[in-house]
Amino acid sequence: MIKVKNKIIEFLQRTSPEFVSHPEYEAALSHFLQNPNVCPPCMNHNLFLECKDLLIAKSKRSSNSLRKIAESSTEYQPEFYALEEKIPFPEPKNSRFNFIDLFCGIGGFRIAMQNAGGKCLFSSDWDKYSKITYKTNFGEKPYGDIHKIAVADIPKHDILCAGFPCQPFSIAGVSKKNSLGRKHGFEDEKQGNLFFTIAEILDYHKPSAFILENVKNLKSHDGGHTFEVIYRTLTEALGYQVYYQIIDAKCFVPQHRERIFLVGFKPKREFKFPEFPILGPKLNAILDSDVPDKYTLTDHLWQYLQNYAKKHKEAGNGFGFGLVESKDIARTLSARYYKDGSEILISQGMHKNPRRLTPRECSRLMGYPSNFIIPVSDTQAYRQFGNSVVVPVIEKVANSVIESLQAVPNNNQVAKCAETRGIYAIKTLEEIADKMNITRQAVALWEDKPNKPRPPMVQQAAQ
Repeated sequence: MIKVKNKIIEFLQRTSPEFVSHPEYEAALSHFLQNPNVCPPCMNHNLFLECKDLLIAKSKRSSNSLRKIAESSTEYQPEFYALEEKIPFPEPKNSRFNFIDLFCGIGGFRIAMQNAGGKCLFSSDWDKYSKITYKTNFGEKPYGDIHKIAVADIPKHDILCAGFPCQPFSIAGVSKKNSLGRKHGFEDEKQGNLFFTIAEILDYHKPSAFILENVKNLKSHDGGHTFEVIYRTLTEALGYQVYYQIIDAKCFVPQHRERIFLVGFKPKREFKFPEFPILGPKLNAILDSDVPDKYTLTDHLWQYLQNYAKKHKEAGNGFGFGLVESKDIARTLSARYYKDGSEILISQGMHKNPRRLTPRECSRLMGYPSNFIIPVSDTQAYRQFGNSVVVPVIEKVANSVIESLQAVPNNNQVAKCAETRGIYAIKTLEEIADKMNITRQAVALWEDKPNKPRPPMVQQAAQ
Protein backbone atom coordinates (compact mmCIF):
# COMPACT_ATOMS: atom_id res chain seq x y z
CA MET A 1 0.00 0.00 0.00
CA ILE A 2 2.63 2.48 1.08
CA LYS A 3 4.90 1.34 -1.75
CA VAL A 4 2.29 2.34 -4.35
CA LYS A 5 2.02 5.86 -2.98
CA ASN A 6 5.80 6.18 -2.58
CA LYS A 7 6.39 5.03 -6.16
CA ILE A 8 4.15 7.81 -7.43
CA ILE A 9 5.93 10.38 -5.27
CA GLU A 10 9.34 9.13 -6.47
CA PHE A 11 8.11 9.32 -10.07
CA LEU A 12 6.92 12.90 -9.61
CA GLN A 13 10.13 13.99 -7.91
CA ARG A 14 12.16 12.47 -10.72
CA THR A 15 10.15 13.65 -13.70
CA SER A 16 8.30 16.78 -12.59
CA PRO A 17 10.33 18.95 -10.19
CA GLU A 18 8.29 22.01 -11.16
CA PHE A 19 5.06 20.32 -10.12
CA VAL A 20 6.61 19.07 -6.86
CA SER A 21 7.67 22.63 -6.02
CA HIS A 22 4.21 24.05 -6.75
CA PRO A 23 2.49 25.55 -3.66
CA GLU A 24 -0.51 23.27 -4.24
CA TYR A 25 1.52 20.10 -4.83
CA GLU A 26 0.37 18.34 -1.64
CA ALA A 27 -3.25 19.24 -2.29
CA ALA A 28 -3.07 18.05 -5.90
CA LEU A 29 -1.34 14.80 -4.93
CA SER A 30 -3.83 13.97 -2.18
CA HIS A 31 -6.77 14.78 -4.48
CA PHE A 32 -5.32 12.48 -7.12
CA LEU A 33 -4.80 9.63 -4.67
CA GLN A 34 -8.40 9.99 -3.49
CA ASN A 35 -9.83 10.29 -7.02
CA PRO A 36 -7.35 8.92 -9.59
CA ASN A 37 -9.98 9.10 -12.34
CA VAL A 38 -10.17 12.90 -12.06
CA CYS A 39 -7.34 15.24 -13.06
CA PRO A 40 -6.81 17.57 -10.09
CA PRO A 41 -6.23 21.31 -10.47
CA CYS A 42 -2.58 22.36 -10.93
CA MET A 43 -1.58 18.96 -12.36
CA ASN A 44 -0.71 18.80 -16.04
CA HIS A 45 -3.09 16.47 -17.86
CA ASN A 46 -0.32 14.39 -19.44
CA LEU A 47 1.32 14.02 -16.04
CA PHE A 48 -2.04 12.96 -14.63
CA LEU A 49 -2.35 10.21 -17.26
CA GLU A 50 1.17 8.97 -16.52
CA CYS A 51 0.48 8.85 -12.77
CA LYS A 52 -2.78 7.06 -13.36
CA ASP A 53 -1.10 4.44 -15.56
CA LEU A 54 1.57 3.94 -12.90
CA LEU A 55 -1.06 3.61 -10.19
CA ILE A 56 -2.97 0.98 -12.14
CA ALA A 57 0.18 -0.96 -13.05
CA LYS A 58 1.39 -1.05 -9.44
CA SER A 59 -2.04 -1.88 -8.04
CA LYS A 60 -2.49 -4.83 -10.39
CA ARG A 61 0.36 -6.49 -8.52
CA SER A 62 -0.98 -5.64 -5.05
CA SER A 63 -2.99 -7.86 -2.70
CA ASN A 64 -6.57 -8.96 -3.39
CA SER A 65 -8.03 -6.57 -0.80
CA LEU A 66 -6.58 -3.65 -2.74
CA ARG A 67 -7.07 -4.90 -6.31
CA LYS A 68 -10.15 -2.88 -7.19
CA ILE A 69 -9.43 -2.49 -10.88
CA ALA A 70 -12.39 -1.87 -13.16
CA GLU A 71 -12.96 -3.92 -16.31
CA SER A 72 -11.66 -0.97 -18.26
CA SER A 73 -8.16 0.20 -17.43
CA THR A 74 -9.43 3.78 -17.58
CA GLU A 75 -11.32 3.42 -14.28
CA TYR A 76 -9.68 2.67 -10.94
CA GLN A 77 -11.26 2.48 -7.49
CA PRO A 78 -8.71 3.82 -4.94
CA GLU A 79 -9.47 1.80 -1.82
CA PHE A 80 -5.77 1.39 -1.12
CA TYR A 81 -5.27 5.00 -0.01
CA ALA A 82 -8.08 5.00 2.55
CA LEU A 83 -6.77 1.74 3.98
CA GLU A 84 -3.18 2.95 4.02
CA GLU A 85 -3.90 6.17 5.84
CA LYS A 86 -6.63 4.71 8.08
CA ILE A 87 -8.86 7.65 7.28
CA PRO A 88 -11.66 8.12 9.84
CA PHE A 89 -14.11 9.25 7.15
CA PRO A 90 -13.45 7.53 3.82
CA GLU A 91 -15.73 8.18 0.88
CA PRO A 92 -18.68 5.78 0.40
CA LYS A 93 -17.87 2.71 -1.69
CA ASN A 94 -20.94 3.15 -3.89
CA SER A 95 -21.57 6.87 -4.23
CA ARG A 96 -24.89 8.18 -5.52
CA PHE A 97 -23.59 11.59 -6.58
CA ASN A 98 -20.49 13.77 -6.42
CA PHE A 99 -19.91 17.21 -4.97
CA ILE A 100 -17.30 19.88 -4.30
CA ASP A 101 -16.58 21.31 -0.85
CA LEU A 102 -15.81 25.05 -1.02
CA PHE A 103 -14.60 27.00 2.03
CA CYS A 104 -14.57 23.54 3.56
CA GLY A 105 -13.20 24.40 6.99
CA ILE A 106 -12.76 21.14 8.88
CA GLY A 107 -15.21 19.10 6.83
CA GLY A 108 -18.68 19.45 8.35
CA PHE A 109 -20.24 19.58 4.90
CA ARG A 110 -18.16 16.63 3.75
CA ILE A 111 -19.20 14.30 6.57
CA ALA A 112 -22.85 15.16 5.95
CA MET A 113 -22.64 14.77 2.17
CA GLN A 114 -20.71 11.48 2.42
CA ASN A 115 -23.33 10.19 4.85
CA ALA A 116 -25.92 11.06 2.21
CA GLY A 117 -23.99 8.97 -0.33
CA GLY A 118 -21.79 11.59 -1.98
CA LYS A 119 -18.22 11.49 -3.28
CA CYS A 120 -16.09 14.61 -2.88
CA LEU A 121 -14.11 15.66 -5.97
CA PHE A 122 -12.58 18.92 -4.77
CA SER A 123 -12.05 20.80 -1.50
CA SER A 124 -10.67 24.25 -0.76
CA ASP A 125 -9.99 26.44 2.28
CA TRP A 126 -7.48 29.20 3.00
CA ASP A 127 -6.78 28.44 6.70
CA LYS A 128 -3.67 26.29 7.21
CA TYR A 129 -4.83 24.84 10.54
CA SER A 130 -8.21 23.85 9.15
CA LYS A 131 -6.37 22.06 6.35
CA ILE A 132 -4.50 20.00 8.95
CA THR A 133 -7.75 18.90 10.60
CA TYR A 134 -9.38 18.21 7.23
CA LYS A 135 -6.51 16.10 5.92
CA THR A 136 -6.27 14.14 9.19
CA ASN A 137 -9.91 13.11 8.92
CA PHE A 138 -10.36 12.70 5.16
CA GLY A 139 -6.88 11.95 3.82
CA GLU A 140 -7.10 14.92 1.47
CA LYS A 141 -5.43 18.30 1.82
CA PRO A 142 -7.71 21.09 0.60
CA TYR A 143 -6.48 23.55 -1.96
CA GLY A 144 -5.79 27.08 -0.69
CA ASP A 145 -6.99 30.41 -2.05
CA ILE A 146 -9.89 29.63 -4.37
CA HIS A 147 -9.09 32.74 -6.42
CA LYS A 148 -5.83 31.09 -7.52
CA ILE A 149 -7.59 28.00 -8.90
CA ALA A 150 -8.81 28.27 -12.48
CA VAL A 151 -12.56 27.66 -12.58
CA ALA A 152 -12.13 25.35 -15.57
CA ASP A 153 -9.72 23.16 -13.56
CA ILE A 154 -12.28 22.45 -10.84
CA PRO A 155 -13.84 19.04 -11.58
CA LYS A 156 -17.34 18.91 -13.02
CA HIS A 157 -19.76 18.01 -10.23
CA ASP A 158 -23.38 17.31 -9.38
CA ILE A 159 -23.73 19.49 -6.28
CA LEU A 160 -21.79 22.55 -5.13
CA CYS A 161 -21.52 22.92 -1.34
CA ALA A 162 -20.31 26.08 0.35
CA GLY A 163 -20.49 27.57 3.80
CA PHE A 164 -18.95 30.78 2.51
CA PRO A 165 -17.35 33.08 5.11
CA CYS A 166 -19.97 34.66 7.32
CA GLN A 167 -17.91 37.30 9.15
CA PRO A 168 -18.67 40.04 6.59
CA PHE A 169 -22.41 39.53 7.23
CA SER A 170 -22.74 38.32 10.85
CA ILE A 171 -24.03 40.66 13.55
CA ALA A 172 -20.85 40.25 15.59
CA GLY A 173 -18.64 40.61 12.54
CA VAL A 174 -20.39 43.74 11.30
CA SER A 175 -20.30 45.33 14.78
CA LYS A 176 -16.58 44.66 15.12
CA LYS A 177 -15.75 45.96 11.65
CA ASN A 178 -17.82 49.09 12.25
CA SER A 179 -16.01 49.75 15.53
CA LEU A 180 -12.67 49.41 13.76
CA GLY A 181 -13.74 51.48 10.79
CA ARG A 182 -13.47 48.52 8.42
CA LYS A 183 -15.73 47.62 5.52
CA HIS A 184 -18.17 44.73 5.76
CA GLY A 185 -20.53 42.82 3.49
CA PHE A 186 -19.56 42.80 -0.19
CA GLU A 187 -17.15 45.67 0.50
CA ASP A 188 -14.99 43.40 2.67
CA GLU A 189 -12.06 42.99 0.28
CA LYS A 190 -10.84 39.70 1.76
CA GLN A 191 -14.04 37.72 2.32
CA GLY A 192 -17.03 39.74 1.14
CA ASN A 193 -16.67 38.96 -2.57
CA LEU A 194 -16.30 35.19 -2.20
CA PHE A 195 -19.95 34.70 -3.10
CA PHE A 196 -19.14 35.88 -6.63
CA THR A 197 -16.49 33.17 -6.86
CA ILE A 198 -19.26 30.69 -6.13
CA ALA A 199 -21.38 32.33 -8.82
CA GLU A 200 -18.52 32.05 -11.31
CA ILE A 201 -18.16 28.31 -10.62
CA LEU A 202 -21.92 27.78 -10.91
CA ASP A 203 -21.95 29.66 -14.19
CA TYR A 204 -19.11 27.61 -15.68
CA HIS A 205 -19.93 24.10 -14.44
CA LYS A 206 -23.73 24.38 -14.10
CA PRO A 207 -24.14 21.68 -11.43
CA SER A 208 -27.61 20.22 -10.95
CA ALA A 209 -27.88 21.69 -7.45
CA PHE A 210 -26.13 23.73 -4.79
CA ILE A 211 -26.37 24.05 -1.01
CA LEU A 212 -25.16 27.29 0.57
CA GLU A 213 -25.05 28.12 4.30
CA ASN A 214 -24.51 31.43 6.04
CA VAL A 215 -25.50 33.41 9.11
CA LYS A 216 -29.09 34.47 9.68
CA ASN A 217 -28.07 38.12 9.36
CA LEU A 218 -27.30 37.60 5.67
CA LYS A 219 -31.03 38.03 5.04
CA SER A 220 -31.19 41.49 6.64
CA HIS A 221 -27.65 42.79 6.08
CA ASP A 222 -27.52 46.26 4.52
CA GLY A 223 -31.30 46.58 4.69
CA GLY A 224 -31.79 43.40 2.67
CA HIS A 225 -29.75 44.65 -0.29
CA THR A 226 -27.00 42.02 0.16
CA PHE A 227 -29.45 39.12 0.06
CA GLU A 228 -31.27 40.64 -2.91
CA VAL A 229 -28.03 40.74 -4.88
CA ILE A 230 -27.27 37.11 -3.99
CA TYR A 231 -30.79 35.90 -4.77
CA ARG A 232 -31.04 37.74 -8.09
CA THR A 233 -27.59 36.56 -9.13
CA LEU A 234 -28.53 32.94 -8.50
CA THR A 235 -31.97 33.16 -10.12
CA GLU A 236 -31.94 35.83 -12.83
CA ALA A 237 -28.28 35.72 -13.86
CA LEU A 238 -27.59 32.00 -13.40
CA GLY A 239 -31.05 30.53 -13.97
CA TYR A 240 -31.41 28.47 -10.79
CA GLN A 241 -34.64 27.81 -8.94
CA VAL A 242 -33.73 28.91 -5.40
CA TYR A 243 -35.29 27.99 -2.07
CA TYR A 244 -34.16 29.39 1.26
CA GLN A 245 -34.98 28.94 4.92
CA ILE A 246 -33.56 29.90 8.31
CA ILE A 247 -32.97 26.78 10.41
CA ASP A 248 -32.15 26.60 14.12
CA ALA A 249 -29.78 23.73 14.92
CA LYS A 250 -31.24 23.29 18.41
CA CYS A 251 -33.40 20.48 17.03
CA PHE A 252 -30.25 18.35 16.72
CA VAL A 253 -27.72 19.84 19.13
CA PRO A 254 -28.09 21.71 22.45
CA GLN A 255 -27.23 25.05 20.88
CA HIS A 256 -29.32 27.96 19.64
CA ARG A 257 -27.71 28.45 16.22
CA GLU A 258 -29.76 29.99 13.42
CA ARG A 259 -28.38 29.81 9.91
CA ILE A 260 -29.83 30.56 6.50
CA PHE A 261 -29.72 27.82 3.87
CA LEU A 262 -30.05 28.45 0.15
CA VAL A 263 -30.75 25.46 -2.09
CA GLY A 264 -30.82 25.78 -5.85
CA PHE A 265 -31.69 23.54 -8.80
CA LYS A 266 -31.05 23.78 -12.52
CA PRO A 267 -33.26 22.85 -14.28
CA LYS A 268 -36.04 23.81 -11.87
CA ARG A 269 -37.30 21.19 -9.43
CA GLU A 270 -39.88 20.96 -6.71
CA PHE A 271 -38.25 21.09 -3.28
CA LYS A 272 -39.34 21.36 0.32
CA PHE A 273 -37.02 21.81 3.24
CA PRO A 274 -37.30 18.85 5.61
CA GLU A 275 -39.29 19.02 8.79
CA PHE A 276 -37.15 19.25 11.91
CA PRO A 277 -37.90 17.97 15.42
CA ILE A 278 -39.40 20.53 17.78
CA LEU A 279 -37.49 19.32 20.82
CA GLY A 280 -33.78 18.64 20.81
CA PRO A 281 -31.16 17.46 23.30
CA LYS A 282 -29.90 19.36 26.34
CA LEU A 283 -26.30 20.11 27.24
CA ASN A 284 -25.99 17.00 29.39
CA ALA A 285 -25.94 15.04 26.14
CA ILE A 286 -22.57 16.50 25.14
CA LEU A 287 -20.83 17.28 28.46
CA ASP A 288 -18.01 15.19 29.93
CA SER A 289 -18.19 14.15 33.56
CA ASP A 290 -14.46 14.47 34.22
CA VAL A 291 -12.92 17.70 32.86
CA PRO A 292 -9.35 18.92 33.52
CA ASP A 293 -9.02 21.96 35.78
CA LYS A 294 -7.39 24.00 33.02
CA TYR A 295 -10.84 24.65 31.56
CA THR A 296 -12.08 26.30 34.78
CA LEU A 297 -11.92 30.11 34.63
CA THR A 298 -9.34 31.82 36.80
CA ASP A 299 -10.58 34.13 39.54
CA HIS A 300 -9.26 37.10 37.58
CA LEU A 301 -11.06 36.20 34.34
CA TRP A 302 -14.31 35.30 36.10
CA GLN A 303 -14.32 38.62 37.97
CA TYR A 304 -13.56 40.51 34.76
CA LEU A 305 -16.49 38.89 32.94
CA GLN A 306 -18.87 39.66 35.78
CA ASN A 307 -17.76 43.30 35.90
CA TYR A 308 -18.01 43.58 32.12
CA ALA A 309 -21.55 42.19 32.12
CA LYS A 310 -22.59 44.50 34.95
CA LYS A 311 -21.25 47.57 33.14
CA HIS A 312 -23.12 46.80 29.94
CA LYS A 313 -26.32 45.89 31.78
CA GLU A 314 -26.30 49.28 33.48
CA ALA A 315 -25.77 50.91 30.09
CA GLY A 316 -28.77 49.05 28.69
CA ASN A 317 -26.74 46.73 26.46
CA GLY A 318 -27.18 43.00 26.21
CA PHE A 319 -23.51 42.09 26.23
CA GLY A 320 -22.39 39.60 28.85
CA PHE A 321 -21.51 35.99 29.53
CA GLY A 322 -23.81 33.01 29.04
CA LEU A 323 -23.86 30.82 32.16
CA VAL A 324 -25.67 27.52 31.58
CA GLU A 325 -26.31 24.22 33.31
CA SER A 326 -26.61 20.70 32.00
CA LYS A 327 -30.38 20.99 31.52
CA ASP A 328 -30.07 24.10 29.32
CA ILE A 329 -29.43 24.91 25.67
CA ALA A 330 -26.33 26.97 24.92
CA ARG A 331 -25.92 30.19 23.03
CA THR A 332 -24.27 30.15 19.62
CA LEU A 333 -20.68 28.91 19.67
CA SER A 334 -18.50 31.44 17.86
CA ALA A 335 -14.96 31.48 16.50
CA ARG A 336 -13.92 33.84 19.32
CA TYR A 337 -14.66 31.24 21.98
CA TYR A 338 -10.93 30.69 22.47
CA LYS A 339 -10.58 34.19 23.95
CA ASP A 340 -12.57 33.81 27.17
CA GLY A 341 -15.38 31.33 26.51
CA SER A 342 -17.89 33.90 27.69
CA GLU A 343 -20.78 32.95 25.40
CA ILE A 344 -21.00 29.41 26.84
CA LEU A 345 -19.84 28.95 30.44
CA ILE A 346 -20.73 25.72 32.22
CA SER A 347 -21.80 26.17 35.83
CA GLN A 348 -19.87 24.09 38.38
CA GLY A 349 -21.95 25.08 41.39
CA MET A 350 -21.84 27.94 43.89
CA HIS A 351 -18.38 27.20 45.23
CA LYS A 352 -16.42 26.87 41.99
CA ASN A 353 -15.85 29.13 39.04
CA PRO A 354 -17.57 28.12 35.80
CA ARG A 355 -15.62 26.45 33.03
CA ARG A 356 -15.34 26.52 29.29
CA LEU A 357 -16.37 23.70 27.04
CA THR A 358 -13.56 21.38 26.02
CA PRO A 359 -12.75 21.07 22.31
CA ARG A 360 -14.31 17.60 22.31
CA GLU A 361 -17.50 18.99 23.83
CA CYS A 362 -17.49 21.69 21.14
CA SER A 363 -17.16 18.93 18.57
CA ARG A 364 -20.29 17.26 19.91
CA LEU A 365 -22.06 20.61 20.12
CA MET A 366 -21.59 20.93 16.35
CA GLY A 367 -22.79 17.38 15.69
CA TYR A 368 -19.45 15.77 14.82
CA PRO A 369 -19.08 12.01 15.34
CA SER A 370 -17.05 10.72 18.27
CA ASN A 371 -14.27 9.44 16.00
CA PHE A 372 -13.57 12.88 14.55
CA ILE A 373 -9.89 13.60 15.23
CA ILE A 374 -8.83 16.97 16.68
CA PRO A 375 -5.11 17.29 15.77
CA VAL A 376 -4.67 20.99 16.58
CA SER A 377 -4.32 23.13 19.71
CA ASP A 378 -7.32 24.10 21.83
CA THR A 379 -7.15 27.64 20.45
CA GLN A 380 -7.36 26.46 16.85
CA ALA A 381 -10.00 23.85 17.70
CA TYR A 382 -12.26 26.50 19.24
CA ARG A 383 -11.89 28.65 16.14
CA GLN A 384 -12.60 25.74 13.84
CA PHE A 385 -15.71 24.47 15.58
CA GLY A 386 -16.99 28.02 16.04
CA ASN A 387 -16.79 28.52 12.28
CA SER A 388 -18.23 25.13 11.40
CA VAL A 389 -21.61 24.03 10.13
CA VAL A 390 -23.76 21.71 12.25
CA VAL A 391 -23.30 18.32 10.62
CA PRO A 392 -26.75 16.71 11.17
CA VAL A 393 -28.55 19.81 9.86
CA ILE A 394 -26.51 19.69 6.65
CA GLU A 395 -27.17 15.97 6.29
CA LYS A 396 -30.92 16.45 6.73
CA VAL A 397 -31.01 19.17 4.07
CA ALA A 398 -28.72 17.15 1.77
CA ASN A 399 -31.01 14.12 1.87
CA SER A 400 -33.94 16.30 0.81
CA VAL A 401 -31.89 17.73 -2.04
CA ILE A 402 -30.96 14.24 -3.25
CA GLU A 403 -34.58 13.17 -2.98
CA SER A 404 -35.60 16.06 -5.25
CA LEU A 405 -32.84 15.30 -7.75
CA GLN A 406 -33.92 11.68 -7.96
CA ALA A 407 -37.65 12.43 -8.13
CA VAL A 408 -39.44 11.63 -11.35
CA PRO A 409 -40.10 14.88 -13.22
CA ASN A 410 -43.64 15.37 -14.43
CA ASN A 411 -44.43 15.52 -18.13
CA ASN A 412 -44.55 19.32 -18.24
CA GLN A 413 -41.10 19.58 -16.64
CA VAL A 414 -39.64 17.05 -19.08
CA ALA A 415 -41.26 18.72 -22.08
CA LYS A 416 -39.98 22.13 -21.02
CA CYS A 417 -36.45 20.76 -20.53
CA ALA A 418 -36.61 19.06 -23.93
CA GLU A 419 -37.73 22.23 -25.63
CA THR A 420 -35.24 24.58 -24.00
CA ARG A 421 -32.25 22.24 -24.28
CA GLY A 422 -32.86 21.27 -27.90
CA ILE A 423 -32.76 17.49 -27.67
CA TYR A 424 -34.67 16.67 -30.85
CA ALA A 425 -31.83 14.54 -32.20
CA ILE A 426 -31.26 12.49 -29.06
CA LYS A 427 -31.80 8.74 -29.43
CA THR A 428 -31.37 7.12 -25.99
CA LEU A 429 -32.74 7.60 -22.51
CA GLU A 430 -29.18 8.04 -21.24
CA GLU A 431 -28.62 10.91 -23.65
CA ILE A 432 -31.94 12.44 -22.65
CA ALA A 433 -30.91 12.23 -19.00
CA ASP A 434 -27.53 13.82 -19.69
CA LYS A 435 -28.92 16.65 -21.80
CA MET A 436 -31.79 17.37 -19.42
CA ASN A 437 -29.47 17.23 -16.40
CA ILE A 438 -31.58 14.63 -14.59
CA THR A 439 -30.61 11.19 -13.37
CA ARG A 440 -30.93 8.11 -15.55
CA GLN A 441 -32.79 6.51 -12.65
CA ALA A 442 -35.38 9.27 -12.81
CA VAL A 443 -35.85 8.77 -16.55
CA ALA A 444 -36.16 5.03 -16.11
CA LEU A 445 -38.76 5.40 -13.38
CA TRP A 446 -40.67 7.87 -15.50
CA GLU A 447 -40.56 5.45 -18.44
CA ASP A 448 -42.16 2.74 -16.28
CA LYS A 449 -45.26 4.88 -15.71
CA PRO A 450 -47.79 3.59 -18.28
CA ASN A 451 -50.22 6.39 -17.47
CA LYS A 452 -47.59 9.05 -18.09
CA PRO A 453 -46.63 8.85 -21.77
CA ARG A 454 -43.66 10.72 -23.09
CA PRO A 455 -44.29 14.31 -24.08
CA PRO A 456 -44.31 14.61 -27.90
CA MET A 457 -40.96 16.40 -28.03
CA VAL A 458 -39.18 13.74 -26.02
CA GLN A 459 -40.94 10.95 -27.90
CA GLN A 460 -39.79 12.48 -31.16
CA ALA A 461 -36.25 12.84 -29.79
CA ALA A 462 -36.02 9.19 -28.82
CA GLN A 463 -37.41 7.82 -32.10
